[in-house]
Amino acid sequence: MSKLDLRKLRAFVTVVEEGSISRAAERLFIQQPPLSRLLQGLEQDFGVPLLVRQPRGVVATDAGSVLLQEARALLSRADQLEAAMQRAAQGKQGSITVGFTSSSALHSFVPEVLRRYREIYPTVSTQLEEAGSTELLQGVLAQRIDLAFVRMPVHGMPELKVERVLQEPMLVALPARHRLATLPRDEPISLKILANEPFVLYRRPAGQGLYDAILAACFRAGFSPQIVQEAPRLTSCLSLVGAGLGVSIVPQSITRLGGEGMVFLPLVAQAQLSAPLYLARREDSDASAIINTFCELLRTQLIDN
Repeated sequence: MSKLDLRKLRAFVTVVEEGSISRAAERLFIQQPPLSRLLQGLEQDFGVPLLVRQPRGVVATDAGSVLLQEARALLSRADQLEAAMQRAAQGKQGSITVGFTSSSALHSFVPEVLRRYREIYPTVSTQLEEAGSTELLQGVLAQRIDLAFVRMPVHGMPELKVERVLQEPMLVALPARHRLATLPRDEPISLKILANEPFVLYRRPAGQGLYDAILAACFRAGFSPQIVQEAPRLTSCLSLVGAGLGVSIVPQSITRLGGEGMVFLPLVAQAQLSAPLYLARREDSDASAIINTFCELLRTQLIDN
């Protein structure tokens, strides 16, 4: 038989449901002769009679009854497929992979955006990937990741589109028994005070943006930090500070973890030290309705916050 024609199947189902070719024609908004030709064509496709004309209308043959059941299921699936394509074109169905650094995930904004996105678009499969900024950006370039929240600015990568989402202060993290821990916690301190302190920093390959920003700020303050330990994650960095191995400079959002055994002090504005959060995606990503929908939601959340 030839390929199935959904128009013929829909016409057949309507005729059986109405029990009348004339009433089916009215329901389908076509004339009776074209409808009769569709039915004849369907019978020719299958090579068996599907309808029996009776004085008071038409009824399905045994073969027609089987076709009716199968045709209804097929037409329902076709309608679902059409609706799915419409949702996909509107960015409401499909899949998206979002990357983030451990430090960006600590800010309440990122998990809130992800939560809202899953809540509003439950038919989009959202995959999450945590890694360092450099690895995430490489993933975006390789099209393994659609969007990535990173801390580092991006230079020399014209294939990427990067926008700054927000910026938060950075704080000095001190062991609770440190000599500076008794200072008022609402009075900013100068970086120069830390010139002779041992530093524990977030490892550069994982957190290049924050690492470089801290070093640059220390150089502006007139010293090179004595880095005694580099940690793979900000959380482990805090653990080392709490154990008394040294001091660190961390984004304000990390205080959400509690920081037991530590004290956090603000920095003076002259330190020019803050922790920006960027969203990176491919330059050609505007062609993706799903990515555009995510970005629109993100901007809406920024306004609401």
